[in-house]
Amino acid sequence: MGPGADPVNPREFDPSQLDRGRKHSLDLEFAAAGTALRLPVLLVRGERPGPVFAVSAGVHGDEYEGIQTIYEVVEALDPAAMSGDLLAVPVANEPAFWHGTRTSPLDDGNLARVFPGNPNGSPTEAIAWHFDQSILAHADLYLDLHSAGVRCLMPSLIGYDASDERSRIAAEAFGASVIWAHPTVAPGRTISAARARGIPALYTEARGAGRVHPADLRLYRRGVFNLLRHLGILAGEPETVPCQWRLHGDGNIDDSVLATRPGFLISDVELLQTVAEGQTMGRLLDLHGRTLDVFRAPRAGVVALIHACPKVESGEPLFLVTGVAA
Repeated sequence: MGPGADPVNPREFDPSQLDRGRKHSLDLEFAAAGTALRLPVLLVRGERPGPVFAVSAGVHGDEYEGIQTIYEVVEALDPAAMSGDLLAVPVANEPAFWHGTRTSPLDDGNLARVFPGNPNGSPTEAIAWHFDQSILAHADLYLDLHSAGVRCLMPSLIGYDASDERSRIAAEAFGASVIWAHPTVAPGRTISAARARGIPALYTEARGAGRVHPADLRLYRRGVFNLLRHLGILAGEPETVPCQWRLHGDGNIDDSVLATRPGFLISDVELLQTVAEGQTMGRLLDLHGRTLDVFRAPRAGVVALIHACPKVESGEPLFLVTGVAA
C-alpha cells in the first residue's frame, strides 16, 4: 500500500459514498493465484454532482505518458470548481510497471487482451475483472491512455469506436491532430469492456520509447482537460485543434506485419507515410548484414506503427498499415 493511500476492498468500493469537494487516494486491494495485488485509485470529487470521467494509464507497464498525465491533472484540479468526478487509475498493471514490460511478469498476461477478466483467474485476469467492476462500472465516459511502449513508435493520436457517435464527438473534443476511427473493436480490450457496459470510450497512443516527450504530455493534459469541459465537469469549452489525419481501420496491433525470426531491422518508411500494397517497408538482417527477410505493405494505406528498436525478436509487430477516412 502506498503512503497516504487508504486500503479498500474493491467489492465495497463506491466513489459516490466518498466526500465531495475532496481528493481521495485509495488502494483497491485483492489477491489472485496467491499474489497480493492492488489498483491505485485517485478520485477527485467535485463540489457539485455531475458525470464521472474515468481515466486509466499503465495498462501496459512500459507506457509512461499517461501515468504522468494523471498525476499532473489530479494535482492541478480544484474540486471546488468541479461539477462531477474524475476517477483515475494511474498504474492499472502494477506488476508490469515495476518490471518495465508490456506484459505481466506474474503470468505473461497482456492486460489489454483479457477484459472483462475473471476474479478467480490469473493475476492479470483478476486485475481486469476488478477494474471493470470497480472503475468502469461507475463511468459516464472512459479514456485509456496508451503509447507505443519502449520498442515501437506510433503517431500521437486519439482513437475511438466508430459505431458510437458519443465516442466520436468526445474524440473530436479531445483535440488531437490525428484521430483514428475503428469500425470494429476486438474483444479483451478496456474499450471493448466499456462498450459492453454502454459507456463511450476513447484511447490514446503516442511515440513512446520509454520516455515522456513534452509534446505528448501537453497533448494528453490538454485532452483530459478538454474532456472534463466536454462533460461539463469543468466550465468552459474544449480547446480546438485542427485535425490533420483521419485514420480508419481496426488498428489491431496483433494484425501487424510480424517478425518471422530474430534480427536487425532497417525501416524504409516513416510514420504516417502513405504506402502502396506490396511496397517495401523494411528489411531484417543477420549479424553479418545479410538480408533475412523483406517486409512489404499488406495493403495500401498509411503507416501507423513501426518497430523503432532495431533489435527484433520472432513474433514482434514490425509495421502496421491502416486506411484513411474518405
